[in-house]
Amino acid sequence: MVEGDTVELVVGAPAHGGHCVARIGGEHGRVVFVRHALPGERVTARITEMHKGYWRADAIEIHEASADRVTPPCAYAKPGLCGGCDLQHVSDHAQLEWKTAIVREQLSRLGGVESDVRVERLAGGLLGWRSRVRYAVDAADRPGLLRHRSHEVVAIDRCLIAHPHIQELDVLSHRWPEAGGVATVASTGGDVSVLALPTAGSQSPTDDPGPTGVLLDGPAEVREFAAGREWTVPAEGFWQVHPAAADTLVGAVLDMLGPKPGETAWDLYGGAGLFAAAVAGRTGARVTVVESAPDGVAAARRNLADLPTVEVVAARVETALRKRRITGPVDLVVLDPPRAGAGADVVKAIAAAGPRAVAYVACDPAALGRDIGTFRRLGWTMTEIRAYDCFPMTRHVESVALLTR
Repeated sequence: MVEGDTVELVVGAPAHGGHCVARIGGEHGRVVFVRHALPGERVTARITEMHKGYWRADAIEIHEASADRVTPPCAYAKPGLCGGCDLQHVSDHAQLEWKTAIVREQLSRLGGVESDVRVERLAGGLLGWRSRVRYAVDAADRPGLLRHRSHEVVAIDRCLIAHPHIQELDVLSHRWPEAGGVATVASTGGDVSVLALPTAGSQSPTDDPGPTGVLLDGPAEVREFAAGREWTVPAEGFWQVHPAAADTLVGAVLDMLGPKPGETAWDLYGGAGLFAAAVAGRTGARVTVVESAPDGVAAARRNLADLPTVEVVAARVETALRKRRITGPVDLVVLDPPRAGAGADVVKAIAAAGPRAVAYVACDPAALGRDIGTFRRLGWTMTEIRAYDCFPMTRHVESVALLTR
């Protein structure tokens, strides 16, 4: 077979990455990762990539459909078109079951822990939630979104998961000859901004924002409301993309850590200082934020200026720990790394500092599983975990885990 060929498959369980697993040649045959399918379905799939140990494919015809299959609301959520949404063909309930299965499997396989965690839906529906959308621009200067695992731009006229205020913009009706991408923001404070980008940036809702743009419309800094405070962050800076996510995650972190008056804390990969402010409000003691992005450092120092016990350190987390820019002992740690996770060196340095508890906020269950495995080998235990569907219609899921010695 070659790429582009089709094959009939019976689809198995979902796997991390927004696809299901099928096999050609029986139980021990070649693994095929199939998108646009559901467990138990019999499909015709087109091979899109061929690797030594596995293939990738798109289900292009459904012969026996799952009861959980629905018609995707977006015309672009189909094989060969936009790759931004992985699960538009999956019912609301089944999306939560899908993500629950992935979180549990990654914790078990990579972290060595069994859990009965269930992914919870946030307030709001499956559409109209994404408050930050970055469009790419194609060779004909048309804005759109990227195909799955591709730099090819699919020109679109609307993104249905975008916040209503973003959908109301006329960004998609224009040509953009001088831009590589267009960033749009609709904040919880009611601000709407548009920026032209030198390059497209990332389409994933969990990645760092990417290149700084030229402000075309709206404020350069937008207002966000979370944890009982008003925040100002750069329009192109990082903030949770679901309007309910910031408060939900802060609530989970505070519930798990149970900060006590006088306890010291670290907020690692702290961004604008969301968790630091919440913890400092409970402890009244020293809280150290570590952030490497210059706009994040500036936002944290500005937004936390009224909290005299909070210090903001401009450094990469691993560098700050290795070079003793921050030192233990410390009582509490909030760990909110990017999608790649914290990594073994950071986990070991945290463990060596001797905190009472660590709240790990993760946007990737595989990275979370790997880092929990490292904590466990150092004598730590995952004592609680919660998971939230902060990114409906996509494969992404946010988790908060509590680790104690």
